[in-house]
Amino acid sequence: MGRALKLLRKLSSLWEGKRVDEKENAQRTLLHANIRTFQRLIGYTIRNEELFVQALLHRSFLQRVGHTGPSNERLEFLGDSILNLIAAEYLFHRFPHAEEGELTRVRSRLVNRKALATYGKELKLIDFILMSDSAAHSGAKGSDTIIADTYEAVIAAIYLDGGYEEAKRFVERRVLAALKKGSVVTSDENYKSLLLEYSQARGLGIPRYTIVKEDGPDHDRTFTVEVVINNERKGRGTGKNKKEAEQAAASQAMELLADSEGR
Repeated sequence: MGRALKLLRKLSSLWEGKRVDEKENAQRTLLHANIRTFQRLIGYTIRNEELFVQALLHRSFLQRVGHTGPSNERLEFLGDSILNLIAAEYLFHRFPHAEEGELTRVRSRLVNRKALATYGKELKLIDFILMSDSAAHSGAKGSDTIIADTYEAVIAAIYLDGGYEEAKRFVERRVLAALKKGSVVTSDENYKSLLLEYSQARGLGIPRYTIVKEDGPDHDRTFTVEVVINNERKGRGTGKNKKEAEQAAASQAMELLADSEGR
């Protein structure tokens, strides 16, 4: 009786393993079928599909007895370095008079986990990530971490598949565009004060801030603010309160004015 019970348990375990294998194979097959949709979203023509399958493969997908294989962790490591290099290079040339500490703060805000999760959500990255059911239901914080890590892995996959320039184009389109739009307040600096100093030093007067739109319910409002200097609109920003929106608008104005001086 004991031997029969052991055999039954072994057969049951093998059957469960087979079902898991079938489920994982089905998910992989579906991902390969969706790669064409994915490459349209990221704006890059994929050559090596397996490289991007790995980039979208969270470690939780592999964490079961007897199953081994590479997750996206190594690609995440590489993508983090590539992303920081691209952001540093951009900021170094964009703000030639900024001190090292300021550049570091701006880069940190631009590529931190929260920011990366936001960029990943814009791409609907969560729809393509291979992960376990428990990871998929890990809550908002856990989900954001998975999305941010996968975003870095995708950058690495683009780099390995198409080279540095392709990775740079992807980052510039997705990440650095947020800085240009002023949708990310990139440091703890008071951009309103910086803009005021800049404007007055050039005889342009005092910047004026105007709320142009309010969205959402009373408990979760989003404000859109425009800043005008010398009767010209120079920046637009959004935030969960007026102060945050004004800072974002001032940040965009500083970016625009820096562009003008660089021409």
